[in-house]
Amino acid sequence: METENRTVVTEFILIGLTQSHDIQRLVFVLSLIFYIIILPGNILIILTIRSDPGLTAPLYFFLGNLAFLDASYSFIVAPRMLVDFFSEKKIISYKACITQLFFLHFLGGGEGLLLVVMAFDRYIAICRPLHYSTVMSPRACYVMLLALWLGGFIHSIIQVVLILRLPFCGPNHLDNFFCDVPQVIKLACTDTFAVELLMIFNSGLLTLLCFLGLLTSYAVILCHVHRSASEGKNKAISTCTTHVIIIFIMFGPAIFIYTRPFTALSADKVVSFFHTVIFPLMNPVIYTLRNQEVKTSMKKLIIRHIIC
Repeated sequence: METENRTVVTEFILIGLTQSHDIQRLVFVLSLIFYIIILPGNILIILTIRSDPGLTAPLYFFLGNLAFLDASYSFIVAPRMLVDFFSEKKIISYKACITQLFFLHFLGGGEGLLLVVMAFDRYIAICRPLHYSTVMSPRACYVMLLALWLGGFIHSIIQVVLILRLPFCGPNHLDNFFCDVPQVIKLACTDTFAVELLMIFNSGLLTLLCFLGLLTSYAVILCHVHRSASEGKNKAISTCTTHVIIIFIMFGPAIFIYTRPFTALSADKVVSFFHTVIFPLMNPVIYTLRNQEVKTSMKKLIIRHIIC
């Protein structure tokens, strides 16, 4: 197909994470280990929360959804990356590239908003405990869940629509191991300055504001907890600390990638690898090690299935 004597791009060639075969083998082994841990870890969290009547609080309801998002997120990049390690030419069609990009930001955006909802849940539970049962009713929790899924969809569809309007006439080499906004936009055969600004506003500024807002909210919560003398003080501090760790792990790489002009840096691939492959593992590991209720319920669930 010809448009202005230039071939319209129907596929992209992924350069990959590295050209070194030794490093590729090492990354493949590490990625496979992480992936083997990610799925069972998150599935175990979901099964534990659903099967234990003692884990019905909104905190665990949202934690179960966080595990579901992490498990789903791990399907977007990692499986194809593992297969591509054995491919001489890593080719992805234009439609598959856009689809990958959509789900990456749909689930990633939803997860970021879920962390905001979890921060709100902790604020009400710790700073406004008398209003907790009213504000965080089951109906309110489902409304918040619907809102974050809708928010993730809107965030992602905006980026997809902007990219679909761009002409791609060649070259078609993506300097990464998956399709993402910065690399794809740079291949468009037109001036992308305005589109880049819109993308930075949609992803970068939104991510930065959520990050700063979350840190501020947890700072307020921790100050309130520090001044109180309640019996659950240590538990509240532990829970909030866990959430803050997750926030830094998730938003740190996203801020690095999306809050600056889309120019390639040597650290981009490493940060992207951490963000798309390693990060989903952090949820089950951190929550299992730091949440005593979930850890105890998991042990009971595992023992019960072993005995049966």
